Amino acid sequence: MSSATATAGSAKATFAAAYIAVTLAQITNAFPGALNGAFATEFHASGAGLTWISSVFVIAIVVFELTFGVLGDLFGRKKLLYAGAAFTFVGTLIAAVATTTGIMILGQAIGGIGAGILFPISLSMIAAITPDLRARARVIATWAGFLSLGAVISPVLAGITVELFTVPGAEPGAPNVFSGWRVAYYVAAAVAIVVFVFALRSKDSAAPEGRKLDIPGQVTLSLGLIAALSATVVAVDAGFGDPVVIGGYVIGAILLVAFVIIELNAKVPLIHLSLFTNPSYAITSIVAVTGMFAFLAIAFSTSVAVGALGGVETWKMGVLFVFIQGPAFVLIPVVGWLIHHVSPRWVLTAGFALMAVSGYWISSLPLGTPEAFGGTPWTAFIVPLFLLGIGFALTVGSITAVAINTVEPNYIGMASATTNLLRDLGFALGPVVGSVIAFSIGASIFAPQLGSILSGAGLPPEAITGLSQVPPLGFLSGWDDVITRFSAETLASGAPQQAVDGAVAALTDAQGAIQGSAGSSLGSGFQVVYLIAGVAATLSAALTLFISGKRIDAPVTEEELEAVAEDIVG
Repeated sequence: MSSATATAGSAKATFAAAYIAVTLAQITNAFPGALNGAFATEFHASGAGLTWISSVFVIAIVVFELTFGVLGDLFGRKKLLYAGAAFTFVGTLIAAVATTTGIMILGQAIGGIGAGILFPISLSMIAAITPDLRARARVIATWAGFLSLGAVISPVLAGITVELFTVPGAEPGAPNVFSGWRVAYYVAAAVAIVVFVFALRSKDSAAPEGRKLDIPGQVTLSLGLIAALSATVVAVDAGFGDPVVIGGYVIGAILLVAFVIIELNAKVPLIHLSLFTNPSYAITSIVAVTGMFAFLAIAFSTSVAVGALGGVETWKMGVLFVFIQGPAFVLIPVVGWLIHHVSPRWVLTAGFALMAVSGYWISSLPLGTPEAFGGTPWTAFIVPLFLLGIGFALTVGSITAVAINTVEPNYIGMASATTNLLRDLGFALGPVVGSVIAFSIGASIFAPQLGSILSGAGLPPEAITGLSQVPPLGFLSGWDDVITRFSAETLASGAPQQAVDGAVAALTDAQGAIQGSAGSSLGSGFQVVYLIAGVAATLSAALTLFISGKRIDAPVTEEELEAVAEDIVG
């Protein structure tokens, strides 16, 4: 372990900056959960577009968080805190003024880099100025509480701003004069300024001894993950046979293999791959990825299937996401007591079991049809999502506790850091893989139904072929765009204006049937995602029972948590 050094400054300002920073990072991270429905309407987003908006934020965290921690140790954490606040400020401002899906994705990517800095640096700064190990463990628990608080604030803030500040168009169906969700991002930008102000008066710290920036490892890991995850997002609309998708997977595989080779030969590796030679830790790693995939796949599916497809108002989505995120905040002391007095393995197993029940439950509910047209009432999702929230509260802390119970004491810090990275990777996979499954299945169900509807409406075969290329979400979130593009392409093909007007009239008459089919088809796709998430959570629970070792059923001691805290500092 290397020792941390702290410079002059205010301890109170340091704690304030750190706690506000982690709250801000989690607020911005959780915004899309409540707002995906609004984004689909605002930007006429495709399935890949919505997936990018949600996933690019988490991808940025996953690929950069380890390196930002090392940079803070080497060059001073205060500088990194400035950078995190600046990236968050810029990212949220871009998101607030975004007029297209592409601009929104850019804002989310920049904001994700900011959060990737704020999460580890805020924790390191307060740990560094808390020399007593027991006090440090309490400080870290408080930091975790503020992180959970941010997850609760986010959907509430999103819902309130949409309700209070949205200025609707003059006529029903017209675009909003102003969308209230933008105010939520302006508020986040203002909070980033507050973080920067407190950072000016905070204590700086560093722990350069024994630390080295693993540039080859960071580059290959980052680019490899970005290539593979990006290819998967592109596959949402383009399919897995698209050359860009295939090329992305090939590049990603090559880079990730190179990463493994580099890490095996690095003196100071980014990730200690030797940990995975321990079978129990290897199983724990699988559980971390599959379990967190299950959680975020359910959360993301809810934001799209209930918010975007079901047309549930943003404030109601905010309520649903409070039931998802709230238990983690409320149950922090309970989970802390449990992992100190009960085997963390059983806490983890119980959490995954509850998440599995949530996935299976929602998979049985009809999805994709607004409540006004006979769809499932939004209140039907409260209980299963509450179970998901309780399950997540039990797993998010106990997964690290189980991990450190599988390794020798001198490897505890490495196991903790690596498990956190794998947990975040599971978070990134949730929306990416979930959307591929849902939109692919939805498109396969929708295609023959659309052909039947269009044939019945009297459209010629060439028109049917062209419209069949539009993904089902396109008919729901961008009907006017579809009609405009169809008219232009049909005219360009040489069809007379009268024929085009007739085809448009036929499409308009069939709008209800087309959109109803699109919604129910995608709803069926998301039912499959919920089912797969339930299976993933069940698998995680089962695998947890196979984790073995002398200490695996022992409660986590204060000394072990202190060792994790000490590793954060150096």
